[in-house]
Amino acid sequence: MTKKKEKSQLEDSWEIKDRFYYLTGNKSPLTYTIPSRHSERVPLLWFDEEKGEQRAIRYATNQPSPFVDEQKGEVTLKHIVFRDGSLHVPKQQQALQKLLSLYHPWNGLKYKEHKPQERATDELVDLEIEIMALNAAKDMDVDHAEAVLRVEIGSDVNKMSSKEIRRDILVFAKRSPRNFLALVQDENIELRNIAIKAVEQGIIKLDNKNKDFVWAENGKKLMKVPFNEQPYSAFAAFLKTDDGVEVFKSIEKKLV
Repeated sequence: MTKKKEKSQLEDSWEIKDRFYYLTGNKSPLTYTIPSRHSERVPLLWFDEEKGEQRAIRYATNQPSPFVDEQKGEVTLKHIVFRDGSLHVPKQQQALQKLLSLYHPWNGLKYKEHKPQERATDELVDLEIEIMALNAAKDMDVDHAEAVLRVEIGSDVNKMSSKEIRRDILVFAKRSPRNFLALVQDENIELRNIAIKAVEQGIIKLDNKNKDFVWAENGKKLMKVPFNEQPYSAFAAFLKTDDGVEVFKSIEKKLV
């Protein structure tokens, strides 16, 4: 559900039940307080399309609605506190549940409602991605595995045997499958590997405070690293240009 839906639409399928909430990012501090009322410093607003206006929200224990404009008489305000990273809200506290589940702008950012079915779906997706990553790592040739590992562990890969590379690429795929798959699908990863090896073997140099690539032998400039770009990524892209192809062929002949 999005904040742009009308209030009536959001509450049409609302189910009265106990609800549980947890902090995102695997955080579980002893106590964590989220804003419970609108203020200039921390705006708690929900846009009501039916009325065409922003509506302020706040948690009042003696009111049936989380909307300020629907609350009447004296209000009893209370903090919203997560303890050990979670918060249980019984079904009797409907205003607080709706504030947290439907209208609070921090929902999905700082905390989420615990929904077992959605969680199971997320876990299934994670398992499928892990299997994809492990299969890709298992079938990967050693040179490509070395290129991927070099991004992860740097020049230490030079000291590793083929068996160690195969082992560590599987460990990397299992530990961080999404990151692994992103690197595998990076079409420049092997070119980056060649550039790094060329620097390590003294064929080219990254000079002028990491701003220029030059031939180590004569200092002739090959390319200038564009501002705010990662040097080896920029050099990999350069190797695919018309000028860079000849540089690539020359480097490849000199690599040990």
